[in-house]
Amino acid sequence: MNAMKLNGIDITIEKTGRRKTVSIFIERDGSVRVLAPLSAPDEKIEQAVKSKEYQIYTKLARWNERNQGKVHREFVNGQSFLYLGRNYRLSIEDEQDVPLKISGGFFRLDRKYLPQADKVFKDFYREKAKHKIRERLKLMEEKFHHKPSVIKVLELQNRWASWSPNNALNFHWKCIMAPVAVIDYIITHEMVHLKYPNHSIEFWNELDKKMPEYREYEDWLKKNGVKMSL
Repeated sequence: MNAMKLNGIDITIEKTGRRKTVSIFIERDGSVRVLAPLSAPDEKIEQAVKSKEYQIYTKLARWNERNQGKVHREFVNGQSFLYLGRNYRLSIEDEQDVPLKISGGFFRLDRKYLPQADKVFKDFYREKAKHKIRERLKLMEEKFHHKPSVIKVLELQNRWASWSPNNALNFHWKCIMAPVAVIDYIITHEMVHLKYPNHSIEFWNELDKKMPEYREYEDWLKKNGVKMSL
């Protein structure tokens, strides 16, 4: 089983050997994903999902409430764009030395790049994220025994970051829209995964030791993540 329907709701089922229980996640696009133990029979997974029907509806209701604040941005003068937790208004410039830069409190976009403004912004965010994440990781890595083999900034769809079994850490380019403290949380979360590759009690205990205030930043992402988009 890799999918099921529950009263009209499409649910993706993912089995993994690292899990002992069935957990439900509402992705940033509103899709429902269920993680289940690799050894669990399909019938038991289906029963477990049905038993969590109220939990699914509650999480979807919260997702809908948060997404009421979704921002639809256009590449026009005065439109605001996020960078490191702050809003910068866009100014279309006739001539400048680079396609896009932040200067004088504005995002400044060269007019001739307007047709590909979406790509220009993503390239800008991706490059800035690479530098900022490496900079912040360097300041905190001595607290961790396990080190990442490689750091990448990618398009990760519905995740802020992810890790892979070869100790590679991947970060969404949208992370650079968040305040530095929230970026530190995302990095810390993934660094702890190098030791505990699941969301076990041990993982959360370790995260709490490394960053006791992590819940504050988790809540920030839940409330503001919908605004971190182009």
